Amino acid sequence: MRPFVFVNIAMSADGKISTRERRQVRISGNEDYLRVDRIKAESDAIMVGIGTVLADNPSLTVKSPELRAERRAAGKDENPIRIVVDGRGRTPPDADILHKGSGKRIVAVSKKAPKKAVEALREQAAVVVGGEETVDLRGLLEELHRQGVRRLMVEGGGTLIWTLFEQGLVDELQAFVGNIVIGGKEAPTPTDGAGFLREEDFPRLRIIEAVRFDDGLLVRWEVERT
Repeated sequence: MRPFVFVNIAMSADGKISTRERRQVRISGNEDYLRVDRIKAESDAIMVGIGTVLADNPSLTVKSPELRAERRAAGKDENPIRIVVDGRGRTPPDADILHKGSGKRIVAVSKKAPKKAVEALREQAAVVVGGEETVDLRGLLEELHRQGVRRLMVEGGGTLIWTLFEQGLVDELQAFVGNIVIGGKEAPTPTDGAGFLREEDFPRLRIIEAVRFDDGLLVRWEVERT
């Protein structure tokens, strides 16, 4: 058993999530900002890859006091469990995700993570070890389900998202498409892994919803199962 996994992204009209220097760009507006805070508050956990932590240093906290109060009233922590997929244990000890806001943190590492790094991380978060060279994502999701996680939000980055798609672990994709063009063949996209070689391997999506949002478009797809 594993949680329901949905990916939430914001990308430019040409499918980029930041500049070629990986500089963060504001793609969506206030309306989408509020939407993301709401779906974050409705999730049991939020997961990102180590690249996102190193590039953006996110806290992944729920920003709205009202939404935090709703979670408390429901007997939950103010923030969902925050998870970093970090095969080599590179999460900085002072990373915002480990310190800002209340709630549980989990860092998932592989068996290749240095022992000292793992020991340091255990002072800040729960550590899950699985996988030889890279994190065993399927095993991680099964462990999260055992811990009560039923709805998991994935916020990036591209390598993590692509790997989840490759392993058939994504149920829904939510994408805000903004009204800007970033360009650049080296600018990152939402799924920056190795990529699929055969058309028959492409995950197929079915549109659930498509609505005008801010000055862009919000599209929700479910992943079709064969």
